[in-house]
Amino acid sequence: MNEIQEIKKEIVKRGIELKTGGFRPTNSESESWIGKVYLFKENEEIPKDNNGELMIPLFQLCFENLPFIPEIFSNTKALTVFISSELPVDLTENGENWMIREYKKDDKLVLKELTNTESFLKAFPLKPEIIEEDYPVWDGGGLSSEQEDKILDLENSGVIEDYYDITENQYGHKIGGYPSFCQPGIYFGEDFEFAIQIASDEKANLNIVDSGTIFLAKNRKTEEWKYYYDFY
Repeated sequence: MNEIQEIKKEIVKRGIELKTGGFRPTNSESESWIGKVYLFKENEEIPKDNNGELMIPLFQLCFENLPFIPEIFSNTKALTVFISSELPVDLTENGENWMIREYKKDDKLVLKELTNTESFLKAFPLKPEIIEEDYPVWDGGGLSSEQEDKILDLENSGVIEDYYDITENQYGHKIGGYPSFCQPGIYFGEDFEFAIQIASDEKANLNIVDSGTIFLAKNRKTEEWKYYYDFY
């Protein structure tokens, strides 16, 4: 195995890409959506933001039929994401103008026809496809300083011209893999692991500030969630 193969093997991750629309929806308990949420616990409604306004149903992810499930979701049945029309700006705790609800495999869920008439989103089902190879973006995307040094050595010695000649980061809606930061990446906190990204989506009429992306990270020990977004 040569040097390039060694570093790629060291940093590569698998993930799931979620493609918007292009097929007939089933509206089943195992279907994922953008712009629509219909899975709730019996006593749950659409949450409200810090101003007391209904949040916008943004994302519904179901794990039953995925071709690959990251370890951090090994006991997850589904999750739903809601946002305020006033997006949080910085690294933000769950419930502060956004909310994620994560359901375990033994949770009882029901289908509810709940909507926010002020939502600007267009609803589409999401089709999962496996990402066999996903790599970190260069600036703060997940490379350690030792890994960066190895790659710089390859560049300086002329083995490669540029890091992105040998790697690719999958943009778009994604579960697992690496975050596709537009700006220099951030540190979510101790024991937090990047888990989901929700990208600007023309079909769904979702533009995060300026073609930006929402990143959601989960704590491996406490199962808390954090939110962050950036844009170009």
